[in-house]
Amino acid sequence: MKVSRRTLLKTTAAGAGLSLAGFGFNIPSVKAAVKGFKLDDAQEYTSICTFCACGCGMVGYVKNGKMINLEGDSDHIVNEGGLCSKGASMSVIPNSENRNLTPKYRAPKSDKWVDISWDEALDKIASKIKQVRDDNWISQETENGKTYNVNRCDALSFVGGAQVHNEECYLIAKMTKMLGVAFLEHQARLCHSSTVPALSTAFGRGAMTNTWQDLKNAKVILIEGSNAAENHPMSAKWIMRAKDKGAVVIHVDPRYTRTSKLADIHAQIRPGTDIAFLGAIINYILETESYDKDYLLTHTNAAMLVSKDYDFNDGLFSGYNEATHSYDKKKWAYQLDANGKPVVDSLTHPDSVMMKMREFYKRYDLQTASNITGIPAEDIKKIAEVMINNRPGTVMYALGMTQHTVGVQNIRSFTVMQFLLGNVGKPGTGINALRGEPNVQGSTDFAVLFNYYPGYLNTPNHRQQTLYDWTQSSGTFRRKFMVNLMKSWFGENANAENDFCYPLLPKINAGQNYSIYRIFETALEKKMKFLYITGQNPLVTSPNLNIVQAGLENLEMLVCADPFETETSCFWQKREGVDPSTIDTEVILLPAASFLEKEGTLINSSRLVQWRYAGLKPLGDAKQDIEIIDLLFQKIREKYADSTEEKDKIFKLVKWDYPADNRSDSVLKEINGYNHKTGELLKSIGEIQADGSTSTGCWVYAGIYANGENQTLRKDFQTDPGNLGIFPRYAWTWPGNIHILYNRASCDKNGRPYDENNKLVWWDENAGRWTGYDVPDVPSAVDGPDTANGQKPFRMSGEGVGRIFGAVYADPEAQGSLPRDVSYTPGDGPFPEFYEPVESPTKNILHENVASNPCLIYPRVKGFQEIGDKKDFPYVLCTSAVSEHWCSGAYTRNVPWLNELVKETFIEMPVSLAEKLGVKNGEKVKVNSARGEVVVKAMVTNRIHTLNINGEECTVVWMPYNWGFKGLSSAASTNLLTIDAGDPNTWIQETKACLVNVVKAGA
Repeated sequence: MKVSRRTLLKTTAAGAGLSLAGFGFNIPSVKAAVKGFKLDDAQEYTSICTFCACGCGMVGYVKNGKMINLEGDSDHIVNEGGLCSKGASMSVIPNSENRNLTPKYRAPKSDKWVDISWDEALDKIASKIKQVRDDNWISQETENGKTYNVNRCDALSFVGGAQVHNEECYLIAKMTKMLGVAFLEHQARLCHSSTVPALSTAFGRGAMTNTWQDLKNAKVILIEGSNAAENHPMSAKWIMRAKDKGAVVIHVDPRYTRTSKLADIHAQIRPGTDIAFLGAIINYILETESYDKDYLLTHTNAAMLVSKDYDFNDGLFSGYNEATHSYDKKKWAYQLDANGKPVVDSLTHPDSVMMKMREFYKRYDLQTASNITGIPAEDIKKIAEVMINNRPGTVMYALGMTQHTVGVQNIRSFTVMQFLLGNVGKPGTGINALRGEPNVQGSTDFAVLFNYYPGYLNTPNHRQQTLYDWTQSSGTFRRKFMVNLMKSWFGENANAENDFCYPLLPKINAGQNYSIYRIFETALEKKMKFLYITGQNPLVTSPNLNIVQAGLENLEMLVCADPFETETSCFWQKREGVDPSTIDTEVILLPAASFLEKEGTLINSSRLVQWRYAGLKPLGDAKQDIEIIDLLFQKIREKYADSTEEKDKIFKLVKWDYPADNRSDSVLKEINGYNHKTGELLKSIGEIQADGSTSTGCWVYAGIYANGENQTLRKDFQTDPGNLGIFPRYAWTWPGNIHILYNRASCDKNGRPYDENNKLVWWDENAGRWTGYDVPDVPSAVDGPDTANGQKPFRMSGEGVGRIFGAVYADPEAQGSLPRDVSYTPGDGPFPEFYEPVESPTKNILHENVASNPCLIYPRVKGFQEIGDKKDFPYVLCTSAVSEHWCSGAYTRNVPWLNELVKETFIEMPVSLAEKLGVKNGEKVKVNSARGEVVVKAMVTNRIHTLNINGEECTVVWMPYNWGFKGLSSAASTNLLTIDAGDPNTWIQETKACLVNVVKAGA
């Protein structure tokens, strides 16, 4: 039995002499020590760290309203008491003299802040929102002579969510839909937006498949596109547990880092070439027939037959339209039977996915991959053999894979490899997306993104005028959840007769991009008038910062809610190149509570939803975001109270009544959902009905308040059946407390575990149900392997199986004309194909006529989006973060200790380049790209070496992006250099591979 360390401390403090005398301690001295214990009489509370999405537990101690100590929670299942340098320093934040403590207003052309009251601030914001909404309302738009109702305002925009709680994200999404906002975004667009469609294509869901603790069960761990040991430090704890049991760790990265140090194999790769590397591994698995044949036949679409229309030639898939830079994806379908189901044959049928895959990947031989990536062919072969011979194996990745113009297909390459090896759904397997912010997973779940509604429901577009229209594209399976969302938002006002208020919702234009990049580009066009930002700092974290600065200057009003002044909120301040007297933007800075002063839920990277307590009152006049959002929407609704206009009807119908003293709990209950016939909270997803008799604000969270109890408060860190690191009674994991997604795939077609010594779930013949150490991920627990439901290991895909080939497919209903479910297919190909970055130091040797992603449209804005050439910018720049600072540094650069550790931006360069430039370690260099220029110090290192790419030398340099002109530590912003060309599926930027020049400063 485990004993809580905190319980032990309390016990010994209460009776130190009695409890410790038996251990040989001197009782008087022990009593004296206890008497002087600084935490004596302190209020203790638990919180969750505010940095990477490991979701580490913290224990705070408060005395006389002040935080006096902060430490890791030793009873937490992820960090077990440990904290990284950032988390350990956070006791400074509640006591910081730099905190923003009162609302501030900056008038047009002013060079200073003026303190204002909360009432004045909220009134100004609400009045501006109403004015912009009324003046810029789009009730209808026309396409091909047909008129559509769209109920939208494209002059309002909202950004932020990864730093705020689930309940706050939910209210942001709900409020913006009532306002008709299309431009709703947050940090996920810039960090992991390519993850969701990539994993959804293969699995049906877009989240990390396994858990942090499950890493210990792997026999091989491939870390690619991630410096996990530095940027997700607690993951290293579990990696080392696996190593202690003999696991092999592989690190593929442009640099040798602390992660490389703990790895058994390190391969330096040229940024932007991961598809070529993984393609060679996939080809090697296929050529050596090292794949798991039974797994492929049972759990994937490998034996399904591909349409005769599919083809691939000279870098292009069939159906390409050069004029629109897009594909007719209908060419990538299946051969269907009389019931509309894919025809299934054998792995050797010439039209099978398997044979198409063999043909596609045969171009990726070891030497070709080496020429592209810079990794020696023998090293690629070695890595392939290690992956093949050490199963189960898992993958860890982060922004090094996502931030590319082929970001979606990068990650899809992982899914193809893992399917071939049978490495999905089992302990120690999967594809683990290492999310980089405390609630970036939750803010994505709750759709603080323009293209989703909560629960990953597709945002309605102008061609989907009715719920029936929407269902044709999304399926009846998801229609049920959309109806329940409408019931949560509109209550009894949503019913079948009025299409559950669906016609009132804003409809985006199906052909438009409403991403964060377009917010600032639209501002340049003088079309964006208002921007509200919470917990995000685009003037540091966004690429191509010149556009961000210019866009902010063109707004009519900017509102920022943050504990500190940030570069974004202070964009108008006088500094080089900026004259406040020429900037008309009104700016309001709202004092937001810090994470240690807030309560509510947030979710870590492995879908663990935890409750964060507020052990401190917000400093000064600061407020929690949930209170700010609630008060703001109430103020807006007041201003529309007397309106009789059709566009304002929605304010009278929306259900918005949260108690001031219990907002977070009340919102969480709405998210969980209700059975409106009984008035009881839903216990599970299975209770959700399609007829409007139930509601849920985010269907994947149904059951989070099962039996009327907040499941996120659970703290059982002792119970771990199977010793797999699942801890089923510690907090709550979506969906349905399933910890390892797709765990049905850990069993064969008969429901028996592939590995009895490492089993997870199984079919219990005697009990007549699926059971195991985890909640079985099956459509129905009582539908056995002899039923259709019992053979759907990937039940969130239309096919019910894993998708190696991303076919266009709509699963038909047993009866009726509407599809049951519709599988997602990326816009740039059914298989992952390698293309060079937009700014590349070499040619594409796989197909010379198609260098970069053919679906890419860039540049979009003349004068701001230049593309650099190798002759002027000969070096490849890769960017990421340092361990001691986080994202824009808004928190960490206000902590003196962390600034002492790393105080400024620098460029890491190989010794060979330093010698060529005549630069010594610590000397200043000028770095410039086609977009900007910075002067920084050089870090000359052996951690990067010159690569041989297609017979030519290629030099890679690296820079952190965590600095700007605010905070205790200010320095050059690396994102002045980076490119905002984006993946055509998600528009995520290519900040991991662009071109720069480097010269000695003054040269």
